[in-house]
Amino acid sequence: MTSFTKPGLPDVARVGEIIRAVAADEILPRYEKLERHEINEKHAGEIVTAADIASEAKLITALTDLLPGSVVVGEEGFSADPTIIEHLSRDAPVWIIDPLDGTRNFSEGRPMFAVIVALAMKGETQAGWIYDPLADDLLWGVAGEGTWDRAGRVRLPKAKRSITTMRGSVPSRPRAALEELGKAKGVPVPSDMVRLRCCGREYMELIRGNLDFALYGQLKAWDHAAGVLLHREAGGHSGRADDAKIYRPGPMREGRYILAADHDHWMVLRDLLAEALS
Repeated sequence: MTSFTKPGLPDVARVGEIIRAVAADEILPRYEKLERHEINEKHAGEIVTAADIASEAKLITALTDLLPGSVVVGEEGFSADPTIIEHLSRDAPVWIIDPLDGTRNFSEGRPMFAVIVALAMKGETQAGWIYDPLADDLLWGVAGEGTWDRAGRVRLPKAKRSITTMRGSVPSRPRAALEELGKAKGVPVPSDMVRLRCCGREYMELIRGNLDFALYGQLKAWDHAAGVLLHREAGGHSGRADDAKIYRPGPMREGRYILAADHDHWMVLRDLLAEALS
């Protein structure tokens, strides 16, 4: 695994090893074997499993030991104490952890889940890792140093030219609006719109060129900090639809956030979504 030396950052390869080990110990043994008591509702519409909790606990211990003085904003920790999000506006390095992204998929035995880890400093994401435990597939990257996997540096393939041939991840309401726009006005719209219910795996698909674009409406740091960095370092373009600003980790924000292979396609998608949702 390619490793980078950059002031203030821990060994990138070691972080990947920690993520893989935690997934092997706490996630994979529970896949398709969860007991009823290991699945609970944490609030309306969202569940948490024993795998989420155990994975986050082990990641916290290992990552803070690796980088003394660092703190953690984890999805499950935030559920218990929302004030930890304030770490992102302070000076200490912050590990941002989604210990099991795609929890509902995981609980239903669907092979679409991931572990997401990012490291932020002074409000900027400096490094990110996304891991698919079933495929033993790890993407990682460092700001200014590119996105990598075990085969080497990863770059987004050239974008498709026609909007109608593009495949993207789109929530149900915007998807319906785009489809209606296409039917009612004959406006060219993407023909293949999906939702994987796992941001980490969607980012992996974006970076590998299996998705051409994605639209998100709720920006939670543990879902997006690593992915936005890796997508950008692989050559992609992203930004908020209203002001074109790139995502920075912080409290959850509502609003449309678009990722595309390049700026031109991003502009086309932004205008198309604005027309469909007006």
